[in-house]
Amino acid sequence: MASIQCEVTPLLNDDLFVLLNNIQAKFDYPVHFHSDYELNLVLNTSGKRIVGDSVENFENTDLVLLGPGLPHKWKAPTNDNTQVITIQFQDELYDSFLMNKRVCQPIKELLARSTRGIVFSGNTFNTTKEKLFVLSTARGFNTMLDFYSILYSLAISADQRLLTSATYDSTLLVTESRSRRIEKICRYIEQNYMHEITLADVASLVNMSESATSHFFKKRTGRPFITYLTDFRIGTVSRMLIETTRSIADIAYSCGFANLSNFNRIFKKYKNQTPAEYRASAYNTMNKY
Repeated sequence: MASIQCEVTPLLNDDLFVLLNNIQAKFDYPVHFHSDYELNLVLNTSGKRIVGDSVENFENTDLVLLGPGLPHKWKAPTNDNTQVITIQFQDELYDSFLMNKRVCQPIKELLARSTRGIVFSGNTFNTTKEKLFVLSTARGFNTMLDFYSILYSLAISADQRLLTSATYDSTLLVTESRSRRIEKICRYIEQNYMHEITLADVASLVNMSESATSHFFKKRTGRPFITYLTDFRIGTVSRMLIETTRSIADIAYSCGFANLSNFNRIFKKYKNQTPAEYRASAYNTMNKY
């Protein structure tokens, strides 16, 4: 479990969704999960797809919808024509005003099913691929209509199949909210990540010994405390690299990294890119709506 990384997506509260269009996409990221929904279109490569407890081969193309908290990874070679289009949108959509209307019921049911991962094929794949191509270059109000149109088409499709087993529970990775102590630690990290945080600090916060806190935190979240803290900091750095023009050093120090060379090493381990490469890549591939 500890080898599964938690990713912080670049979504902000006023974003409906973000679209990333990666040409000559590389599949060098680790198994990871995040708190948002994700629709992935993979083109012109073949390999292996990992979603929860599902491990399958795919041939040349793939289209998968992932729910929040669901670990995933694609393993495949890259060639000149390899392309990945990814849409990420917030988990708040599920209980939004719009989704609670009768006309959107199919979409809400789709989002509920996506917690097990859904792969689409046949005509649904072909029509969705074309819609994603159009959306990747679109701007303005109609992008919202196109986005919901894609979700509705996927919702009513007969060409869909669940990926994980019926007993698989992705919510085990996000059990922080099930414990007031864990919630208190996570909130403390969110409010103080820019400063030095030690296990002793959070142990004192929840009135437990350091060893008991370490064991308790890993058991409830699936990750060691230091891994969770680093995940959160790297995710925050990644968002700031995209959302601001601040220098890399300034961002690193403001997110709690006291040593710049150590930060660069950790960031490259997580992202397989330097911070500068990540920022440049995001500018070239990401559109926000």
